[in-house]
Amino acid sequence: MEKLPLNQDLETKKVLKKVISANKELAKLNGIMSIIPNQEILINALILQEAKDSSEIENIITTHDEIYLSNVNENISKEVKEVKNYKEALLYGYNQIKTNKLLLLKDIIKINEIVTNTSAGIRKQPGTTLKNQYGEVIYTPPQSYDEIMELISNLEKYINDDLDDMDYLVKLAIIHYQFEKIHPFYDGNGRTGRIINGLYLVLKELLDIPILYLSKYIIKHKSEYYKLLQEVESGEWENWVLFMLKAVEVISKETIQLIIKISELMEDTKHKIQTKLPKIYSKDLIDILFLHPYTKIDFLANTLNLHRDTASKYLKELEKIEILKSVKFGRNKYFVNIELFNLLKEGAKIYISFI
Repeated sequence: MEKLPLNQDLETKKVLKKVISANKELAKLNGIMSIIPNQEILINALILQEAKDSSEIENIITTHDEIYLSNVNENISKEVKEVKNYKEALLYGYNQIKTNKLLLLKDIIKINEIVTNTSAGIRKQPGTTLKNQYGEVIYTPPQSYDEIMELISNLEKYINDDLDDMDYLVKLAIIHYQFEKIHPFYDGNGRTGRIINGLYLVLKELLDIPILYLSKYIIKHKSEYYKLLQEVESGEWENWVLFMLKAVEVISKETIQLIIKISELMEDTKHKIQTKLPKIYSKDLIDILFLHPYTKIDFLANTLNLHRDTASKYLKELEKIEILKSVKFGRNKYFVNIELFNLLKEGAKIYISFI
């Protein structure tokens, strides 16, 4: 495998044209985030969707109900646990970047450990191959530990140091390809690589928080994604870079629209509560209702410093004006922010109504 930086210029006319439009949409996305002051709302709303989509690429299938319910219910399936591991790993990486302004190899290893819930680390045993759905070997990554360490250490340097002057989004495409081809871990390489995508944009200050997630685009164009990855082995870089740039552009646009809709829904909810239930209105209450599509008495009691009976009364009053809907799972009762829940599903092209 070739080390980085590449000994070729990937910024062709087609690439540069797409770089401009992709960066434009990404900058719009970074700017519009401020319309929702509590950025934790965006992180919670989008990170679980990304975790679900990224895990789905690895055939770890869950439903939106299971994912969002997992925030209030500890009794979760193995598949949901995998998705929550992804969320935890992404937040770990984000915190490391905000603290150290670097994305180091030790952080990438830790991210993989969280994703896979193992401590296997970098591959030391040979024999890893990638196969298609027919069981045919389509790629054999580096086998020796020394070669893997040499290549992944080179990638670490490329991520953190500006070893060339190519646009960061072009470098994102290079980094993603290089990581997937090194395939440094026994398991979880795909999910770890997709986490690195979002973290790299934060590292290079293209985004303030990691809310651009490409897994949704990859799922939609999965065959093309793997085809173009393979073509790069023959030196066909342009189409791969264009694919990744288009993914950034398309998902930026979609995320912008989702943020606008969330903001509008928050304003509508605020107005509805102020008008119909003015005695219980507070900014903190709105934040609670939008931090989690599913909520429970404890969230209100702890955050608003309410007695449990009072918190329960608040939730029942919010249900009466059709902001929330109560649902039972086993012996437990939860309250769903109906419109937020459906909005997030709609953002994933899956709309399910509670009504």
